[in-house]
Formats: sequence, structure tokens, C-alpha cells
Amino acid sequence: MREVVENSPQVVGYSRSEGIQCEIQNDNFKRELFDVAYPHGKLHLGRRTHVMGILNVTPDSFYDGKRYTTAENAVNHALKMIEEGADIIDVGGESTRPGAYPISEAEELKRVIPLIKMLSKQTRKPISIDTYKASVAEKAIDAGASIINDIGGLLMDKHMAKVAAEAKAPVIIMHKKGKPRTMQKYPIRKNVMSEILSYLQKSVSRAVKAGIDEDKIILDPGIGFGKTLRQNLEILKRLREFKSMGFPILIGTSRKQFIGAILKLSVQERLNGTLATLAVAVINGAHIVRVHDVREAVQVVGICDAIGNS
Repeated sequence: MREVVENSPQVVGYSRSEGIQCEIQNDNFKRELFDVAYPHGKLHLGRRTHVMGILNVTPDSFYDGKRYTTAENAVNHALKMIEEGADIIDVGGESTRPGAYPISEAEELKRVIPLIKMLSKQTRKPISIDTYKASVAEKAIDAGASIINDIGGLLMDKHMAKVAAEAKAPVIIMHKKGKPRTMQKYPIRKNVMSEILSYLQKSVSRAVKAGIDEDKIILDPGIGFGKTLRQNLEILKRLREFKSMGFPILIGTSRKQFIGAILKLSVQERLNGTLATLAVAVINGAHIVRVHDVREAVQVVGICDAIGNS
């Protein structure tokens, strides 16, 4: 359910499930509020920025690979992130960093299902499953996950939209160019904003046709997924333009390569750069930020929210 308060541009002639119209009549944006229902509760997005804590149970993730490879260790880390203020825990069993190789469904299930079963018994916070495989998403929902975070934007696996619709689960629809293995070799060549908007509209149309309620859709422009450094910066700078689609926006910049490229820093040294990008994203309209460092992110978005709500 969406509510609108404060000041905003008027976007003319747009139907969320039918097309994109980005004609903006003034420079002030309304603060849009969304109630996103999941099986055991609701996310009340808009009055404050929500923080999604990343929980990768993979040996090859670019930052936290090999840290949480047992279910017990991963659960403890998830509970720590919740104590630090995480609103959502995002569980991923397959690395999608640039250059990553895909893994089998069986291996992905082996990594995520025991963890989700254990974690869902210890918290009421929503758990999202970070996967582009419909079969993994379906089993994760059965195990206790509440949200599907699909880097494939419902387009990589034709069954994903149906799984989400039947589970009545919110979906995070992300844009990416190509596959993780090669996406940075062949980034977007044309207008980055136009391509992302067109792709996301196609994904939204598929979601709606499959029976996913529009109030369960969250958009992610996919920072770092087949984009150049300059394009990543452009997305952050022009993030408000995605609000014309009428859905909540999630941003994931945490410790990513473009930050290291700007600052000439290793992944372990990119926290401050990450926090700067979060501040920009929140001021420009992000509803959810996906991060490795929850405590620090909660503090940054808290200040940004206070400024934005003043």
C-alpha cells in the first residue's frame, strides 16, 4: 500500500504495470510510503530507511567469502546484525561477484536451507533468499524465508514469478547486464538509465502477469552488475528518477569495486566509501540499503532520515 506525503514532482501519464513516463514538472519529490506485506508481517517503508544485512554462506564472495560456511556460525552472525539494527537478513548461497562461476542447485540448497531453517526459528525479522533459481527460492520459502531477492529480475528463470506469486512473497527485482562471469567485460553501452528503466518495466510486467501484487514489488537498479564506474555514479546521482515507476527502491553498494576504483582501496578498506554512497542513496530516495556493515549503516541512514524528515 502506498501513501504520499510532503513535496514531490508530478509524474504524468504513468501506469506502473503498463509503461514508463518520466516527465517531471518540478524539482521537489514527494516522500512515498509503502507497506510491503510478507507472510508474517509488513515492512513499513519510507518513514525511515530499512537496512538489509548481507549473509553470504559462500566460499568465494568478494568480501565475506569463507567467513560463514557453517549454519551455526552464519546464524550467530545474523543475530548479531539484528542486534545492530538490521531489518532484513539476506541469505545468499551463490556468489554473484564479477567473474564468479555458477554453482549447481543442489550445492546452493545445501548451503542455504539448513541456515534458513535455523535462523527462522530464532527471529521474526524477515529473511530474504538471494537467488535467481526458482527451485531454490521455493524451497527457501518453505524453510522460512519471506522475501525473494532475484538478481535476474524474474527473467533468468521463467518459473520465478510463479513461485513468488504462489508464496505471496515480496520480490526484489534487480537489473543486471549479462551474467556474473562476464558482466563487467560487456557493460551497458547505451543510455544506462533508459536501459535499466526498460528492463525493470519488463520485469514488473512479468511479475504482474504472474499474479504478484504490485504492493509486493521492490526495485534494485543493480549497482555493479554490468555497469561501468561512471554508470554506477550516474545511477546514484539520478536515483530519484526510478521513483517515477512507483515502487520502493533498494540499493546495494556495500564495499563494491567502483568504490575501490575511486579511492584506490582494497575491499577491506572500503567502509567509509560505502557509507558515503549510502548517504547519497538515502537522500536521493532509497528505501532499503543492502550492507555488510550493519551497525555503521544504521547510524548513517539514521542521520540521513533525520535530515530528510526535518
